[in-house]
Amino acid sequence: MKIRTLLVPTDFSEHADRALEYAGGLARELGAKVEILHAYQAPLVELTPYHLALPVSVLEGVRDVAREKLEALCEKLTTEGVDAHGRLCEGIPAEVIVNTAADLKVDMIVMGTRGNTGLKHVLLGSVAERTLRRAGCPVLTLHADKA
Repeated sequence: MKIRTLLVPTDFSEHADRALEYAGGLARELGAKVEILHAYQAPLVELTPYHLALPVSVLEGVRDVAREKLEALCEKLTTEGVDAHGRLCEGIPAEVIVNTAADLKVDMIVMGTRGNTGLKHVLLGSVAERTLRRAGCPVLTLHADKA
């Protein structure tokens, strides 16, 4: 199997940055391109009993900052000789990752994991774990300390 396209989800954390760095090196070695994906969820904020909703301008600000960060990550990889593109999508991160991977027919997803343990992991799981379970392509996860 030839790897032509890598999908790298990011939440702009140090863990995701390490996974992106790894994917960039892999892409250079393989001559592959990198699709960097940031999936965000619009906060469902309504202050009951006041029925106040989060202003649209706040969500627009979140998207603008995320877009700028994605562009900076793509620019960095491009200057390192990697064909990189950014994607910004709204939705539940694991679902967006799996659906984007299928839509783009990527050959592999490369992502970091924070290594949640204990009750938090039992209650929330992780985006990486949900992605692993549902992805139709190989998923390379890098532990936060080793990414």
